[in-house]
Amino acid sequence: MNMLRQPTSCVLVLYLAAAGGSAVARTESMVPGVATIIARMTEARAENRSRLRPYVVTRDYQLFGSERHNARSQVIADLSFFPPDFKKYVILKTSAGGLGERVVRRALEAETEVTKHSRSTDISPDNYDFRFLAASSADGRRCYVLELLPKRQEATLLRGNIWVDATTYLIHRAEGQPAKSASWWLRDVRILLLYGDVGGMWLQTSSEATAHVRIAGPYSIVSRDIKYRIGADAVARSVAEPSF
Repeated sequence: MNMLRQPTSCVLVLYLAAAGGSAVARTESMVPGVATIIARMTEARAENRSRLRPYVVTRDYQLFGSERHNARSQVIADLSFFPPDFKKYVILKTSAGGLGERVVRRALEAETEVTKHSRSTDISPDNYDFRFLAASSADGRRCYVLELLPKRQEATLLRGNIWVDATTYLIHRAEGQPAKSASWWLRDVRILLLYGDVGGMWLQTSSEATAHVRIAGPYSIVSRDIKYRIGADAVARSVAEPSF
């Protein structure tokens, strides 16, 4: 249709655009203030902590070089969690070289250590300032996108964005870069964390970290939770197993 020859259609399009803009404005005006979003997010996280139960997660790690379709290494590990702050890991299987296992062991050791000091790394007003960016969606859910502004230059804090569910106020997604580089060997580090429901608990269920390693080039490591066993008995059996 030639819009230059359809003035009536042009007027209709402009009317619909104006009406749509008004609808967007009305929707945006319903967005709570940042302080309200953070307060509700903090409440949701506290409630989620109260629902945490012991569990063992089997996690798949894949290490990629410049070719993202061909994993250079794969590691399968069990990670046991006992509330509020105990984690232990066991490497179950490693394929295609030792670099992947070394990287995964370092990541799991960092995760177990961070769990002991979770308050210093929580996405909370103690560690971050926040700025509202937009209303968006994640996993088909309406979310508020907030910018994370770390209060300290630490490698365990993230400078980036989070997606907060507009109904539950739980975090669906977080992405960005460490507030401080963990190593001279790494640059352009990017981290993506995804969250989901696991037996009534809201947990991180997958992650991706990419970086340019000096001399070696681009690398990325992708983790995905593939199985959960929930309950104290499952954790007790896992903790009794030797670490390799």
